[in-house]
Amino acid sequence: MFPVTVPSVEVSEVPARLPDGKVLLDVREPDEWAAGHAPGALHIPMSELAGRLGELPADADLYVVCRAGGRSARVVQYLNANGWDATNVDGGMQVWAAQGRPLVAEVDGAEPEVI
Repeated sequence: MFPVTVPSVEVSEVPARLPDGKVLLDVREPDEWAAGHAPGALHIPMSELAGRLGELPADADLYVVCRAGGRSARVVQYLNANGWDATNVDGGMQVWAAQGRPLVAEVDGAEPEVI
């Protein structure tokens, strides 16, 4: 059996401001999301995805991100097998933050961070 490859892009290839028809889907757990996430991202934890597919825009291209890229790669494989056009964001939010890209926290006044 051969390893399955998924479409992937580097963080630097994801536009800082996504154009219409593109969505950044963050599949990290709620505590990770609350600590720091990309502004405008859609949050659906990987563990809840199957039950929340109706929240995904059917006609959008999805960039899928997690902390480092492992969970998001599995989600991309699942979504693409079920009719979505999804791409993994290699390096995830760790690389996003390391590149100085914008982050927001869910707690007022808290310094956003990737955990």
